[in-house]
Amino acid sequence: MTIKEKLLEFMYKKAYNPMLEEELMDIFGIDRSQGNFFSDLLDDMVREGLIIETRKKRYGVPERMGLIVGRLQMHQKGYGFVVSDKPEVSDVFIPANLINGAMNNDKVIARKDVANGEVWKKTEGEIIRILERANVKVIGVYESSKNFGFVIPDDPKINVDIFIHKDDINRAKEGDKVVCEIIKWPKTRRNPEGKIIEIIGHKDDIGVDILSIMRKYGLTPDFPKKVEMEIKKIPNEVSEKEKTGRKDLRDLTIVTIDGADAKDLDDAISIGRLSNGNYKLGVHIADVTHYVKEGTALDREALGRGNSTYLVDRVIPMLPGKLSNGICSLNPKVDRLALSVFMEINNRGRVINHEIVESVINVNERMIYEDVSDILENEDKDLKNRYSQLLKEFKMMEELCLILKKHRENRGAINFDFPEARVILDQNGKPIDIVKYERRIADQIIEEFMLVCNETIAEHFYWQNIPFIYRVHEDPDLEKLEEFNEFIYNFGYRLKGINIEIHPKALQDLLKKVKGSKEERLINTLMLRSLKKARYAGESLGHFGLAAKHYCHFTAPIRRYPDLEIHRIIKETINKKLDAKRISCLKAVVHDIAEQSSTRERIAEEAERETEDLKKVEYMADRIGEEYDGIISGITSFGIFVELDNTIEGLIPLSYLFDDYYIYDSKKHILIGEVRKKIYRIGDAVKVKVNKVDIAQREIDFVLGD
Repeated sequence: MTIKEKLLEFMYKKAYNPMLEEELMDIFGIDRSQGNFFSDLLDDMVREGLIIETRKKRYGVPERMGLIVGRLQMHQKGYGFVVSDKPEVSDVFIPANLINGAMNNDKVIARKDVANGEVWKKTEGEIIRILERANVKVIGVYESSKNFGFVIPDDPKINVDIFIHKDDINRAKEGDKVVCEIIKWPKTRRNPEGKIIEIIGHKDDIGVDILSIMRKYGLTPDFPKKVEMEIKKIPNEVSEKEKTGRKDLRDLTIVTIDGADAKDLDDAISIGRLSNGNYKLGVHIADVTHYVKEGTALDREALGRGNSTYLVDRVIPMLPGKLSNGICSLNPKVDRLALSVFMEINNRGRVINHEIVESVINVNERMIYEDVSDILENEDKDLKNRYSQLLKEFKMMEELCLILKKHRENRGAINFDFPEARVILDQNGKPIDIVKYERRIADQIIEEFMLVCNETIAEHFYWQNIPFIYRVHEDPDLEKLEEFNEFIYNFGYRLKGINIEIHPKALQDLLKKVKGSKEERLINTLMLRSLKKARYAGESLGHFGLAAKHYCHFTAPIRRYPDLEIHRIIKETINKKLDAKRISCLKAVVHDIAEQSSTRERIAEEAERETEDLKKVEYMADRIGEEYDGIISGITSFGIFVELDNTIEGLIPLSYLFDDYYIYDSKKHILIGEVRKKIYRIGDAVKVKVNKVDIAQREIDFVLGD
């Protein structure tokens, strides 16, 4: 245990009271000659937010001093929440007048206001210190004046304009989309100041909208020169020497099943039946670590990116195209290096036995989801003739998929069923259609096979007691579940066992009960919000949503760094290269990789969502006055949210309901007319007309149709 870990353990003890530096040195036996080292250590821990230094120079941990360290999540209306990195610590609400110069996503220390929290039944607070600034560079639109200008941030959560002196305009013109570097941070009643360091293009130019979002999240398709130099040495084909010592599976019938436009094919599958009647499932994953060596510029860049990001019109890959679409991609009819997992699975969905091997494979067919689904669901004659040699395997895959799915459901795994849509763009990036995506049998086959493989790998290495990276989903916060339980009571539902220890099966049962009801979408959404977010961790903490004791991500090393690192650990284990020194090194590194990967995953999700929302709003901007059928997806004190069949959501502001004065009932989540007593409920079908679209704010306003 390091001195930092010992200090934290000591300070978290109930008997501990904040101490001076000298007192801590005496307790830990630190010699005065090491005083500078110890002072630097305490300063570092203060900067990280691990400990707090009081005005009287005493040190303690935030939670024991009525403080919280976390990231500020701002709302465009000016208030925010401080969210701790520690899942067990509740969020703290920060009113707009107590933000004190902090900006969205800054790492801050907030003082909890317990008295006010008791009044409002939620914890409120005030930001007292900013530990780390998150918005050094801000993307926005430049507006000019005679002697100065302003940058209006694209991010609505940065709700202050940035003042630009005339010397810092850097030839920007009115309406330009720019990158602005902040040179003076905001203070109470004073805007931040900045200088323009890059002009992306005019806000109305083709492609500038997506480029701006990429700049905002630090996403770039280009790789550093060092990386480009390294990948020149990587071959385009697998050599005979590289196949030596691997299990030769080239005679095994193997297929990939992916989307029609996918290029980074990192998983393939095979299936057969054993003499005892059990299934033999093979999951074959691209051996990316054979080409991405630890510590290289390529490896460091992959870790920095954390994952591939799938924007609405392009992919920002974790690895260069030569690997992601080339030598690592499991393309058909060519030899590829893989890490293969064979699982013997009985007819109840239990994995009886498994084997992990380094292999060389040759994929027979590159299948797409639609074709496999049409074969299995629609008995498509043309496709059955075309793939006649694979029909037996496809049928067996469907059988095993349904068995695995039933096994997961029986143990309580939660299956959310949210509709997804794909935005279709023309060559200029203009949205021309929005197509609802249907999860069919082929999608389910791949999902179930990857889930069982990930779980098998995680359990194997948990019992090996080797440092590993797990995918964890901790048990939900009881307070949030109680609030959710109170809400669903309005619809006549209750969660079982909430006062003891909630089991995912209770949530699964609720989802089955609401299936097909008007309130299904709302209850699904609020349930998801009441659960914690899945993340990566260096220890196995279980996966609540999957009702799994151990889980990891192993099946996508081309596009997720945790999978790639796991492959390294697996290969070192099966090749008996893990000595005590390496294990010690891995213990230190897996936690850092898990934290970095979780952070990058959140960034990718936000960027993906933002580009999709942008194009959806653009799509509706050309449809002002058009009428659509929709379903009420939310009721608030300021209006009615309506979701269209294409998954686009807009708001009917309360002021647009002209036929009566409507009162919001927060307990029942309804709007009721004061005179006519007309009621609007979640799940009601309505006809709406597109009234107004604000692309900058990503807002769509509806009015009720005829």
